[in-house]
Amino acid sequence: MFLHVESVSYIDDYRLRIGFSDGTIKDVDLGGQLHGDIFEPLKELDFFLKVSVNPDTRTIEWPNGADFAPEFLYETGIEIKKTA
Repeated sequence: MFLHVESVSYIDDYRLRIGFSDGTIKDVDLGGQLHGDIFEPLKELDFFLKVSVNPDTRTIEWPNGADFAPEFLYETGIEIKKTA
């Protein structure tokens, strides 16, 4: 089964609440993951807040093309809810 991101919302700092295609909702802290040139702009909170779900790749993405694989987000997130 392929895993996809269906929704994303900002919590605080560098934490996001992410809804996955299997019905799981997880809180993901990306504060320690912003390494490398592509992720450097995300350290500015105003830019981090521009996160959205890319409908083509079905994961979170920022305007500069930075993204994270759904599987990585799923593995590092803390489950808060599982829907039927």
